[in-house]
Amino acid sequence: MGIAALLVATAACGGDDGDDGGDREAGAVVDTSDQGDPVEGGEIVVGLEAETNSWLPGNANFGNPGYNVAFAIYDPLMKRSPDGEVKPYLAESMEPNDDFSVWTLTLREGVQFHDDTPLNAQALKTIWDEYLVAPGSNLAANLAEVSSVEVVDDLTVTYNLVEPNAAFPDLLTDPAGWPFSPTAAAQFGDDAASNPVGTGPFEFVSWQRDSQLVVEKNENYWQEGLPYLDKITFRPIPDEDTRLASLESGDIDAMQSLRQSTVARARDIQGVDNYEFLGNNSGGSNINTGKPPFDDVRVRQAMALALDQEALIEVLGGTGLTPASTQFFSPEDPYYSEKAAEAWPDHDPERAQELYDEYKNDPARSDGKPVGSDISFTYTCPPDPSLNELSQLYQSFWGALGMQVSLEQVEQAAYTQQAVARDYEAGCTRHGGSRDPYFVFTRAFTPGVPNVTEFQDPEIDRNLDILRTTTDVDERKAAVEAISIVLAEQVPITLTGGTLTVIAVREAVKNVDGWVFPDGSEGNGVPEGTAMWGHVWLAE
Repeated sequence: MGIAALLVATAACGGDDGDDGGDREAGAVVDTSDQGDPVEGGEIVVGLEAETNSWLPGNANFGNPGYNVAFAIYDPLMKRSPDGEVKPYLAESMEPNDDFSVWTLTLREGVQFHDDTPLNAQALKTIWDEYLVAPGSNLAANLAEVSSVEVVDDLTVTYNLVEPNAAFPDLLTDPAGWPFSPTAAAQFGDDAASNPVGTGPFEFVSWQRDSQLVVEKNENYWQEGLPYLDKITFRPIPDEDTRLASLESGDIDAMQSLRQSTVARARDIQGVDNYEFLGNNSGGSNINTGKPPFDDVRVRQAMALALDQEALIEVLGGTGLTPASTQFFSPEDPYYSEKAAEAWPDHDPERAQELYDEYKNDPARSDGKPVGSDISFTYTCPPDPSLNELSQLYQSFWGALGMQVSLEQVEQAAYTQQAVARDYEAGCTRHGGSRDPYFVFTRAFTPGVPNVTEFQDPEIDRNLDILRTTTDVDERKAAVEAISIVLAEQVPITLTGGTLTVIAVREAVKNVDGWVFPDGSEGNGVPEGTAMWGHVWLAE
């Protein structure tokens, strides 16, 4: 279940080959400075690409930057292994009944929140009932498949589902599975979002919005020997150039980025180790199939066939770094399909023109415009320089067919709201992610939020039922392949290339991708530029 991702760690100055464990999995390359032995003490400053609006699950909109902070303050109940298996982390165990309609979670004994409130079954139930699924929670819709959470004993709860779901543990890798103190949440009330209290390796100290968030070592952490660091300061630095320059100058000790051009430039900084990750996250576009003319597959196919993916990747600075994408899963993922890759529309401007002209000259065209008139639409993107250049290239490719494309820049938060409300025509986005395919496809292509393309298909629905009701690997792979082929044929989205992410650090910062589960088994490194900071140390 889940994903397997390509981990790549490179040293900008060539490194010394190190002895950090060698290759982690097929396709992985490890070439960082010598990691050495763990060292206790010290503090670091981490530069993030954005601020997060809140730190309380159910209230916060966590992106990749926010995950980095969250994994310092909170422990996830479940995490992923390198092969994508979802395993207990803060939880002791997680087991289903025979038909996957009830999942029983057992907690570890003796774990406390930072305010000394015990982490027990009642705490989990209170968090779920009073915060995660309460009116106003931004997680409520995603958690609606759970009819109730019930206390079995002091350390055991059951999640009773509305219908069977073999992928359910995946939900507890995300904010719904980051326990926070119900005592502190009640005490702080409306200010709870600014005063996070978890079970994690670091305790919250202070937050100056858009400036810095400070955490310090949890002296009573439940994992003996962790964390190594005494203090971390997280600083939002939205400008890529400024964040990279801050790392090079030593003003910060670590940074994360999802920009390909930044990844390439970070490789050239002497004395910096780069922990890169190419997972299932891919750049591309959403097409609102609920609005004419995008309700006609000929228009969508023409849009996809008109695109030169390599040229789009070049604009994003990913040439030589990232492969062209053909589906929601990277070539290193167990759910990647060669058949789906072959089905994805290649760059074919002649065929694109034929399809476009066929629609344009169709008396029954869905947009109601006169036969022979060109279609026109607005393409929307956040105001990032690289995305602006990308939008202009889209405009050029589609304009060559005769499409009249206007470009619109909308700030990220507003753009997200527009997409969720389906108040757009076409726009840039990222597809895929480190989720079980059931959740990836359910959220993208089933009725309701956030199916921003409004695309639905009975073949997708049929295969989602398979993903929901079995853990058989071959059956699940076949279901994912069938869905991926539908998307290749119906193209409610377009794809550019995989998103290579990085956590770049000064060489003194060690073990960034080396976190392990409490049982000592290997974790999945730095998925999409997020680290488990409790396992990181600072060399003397």
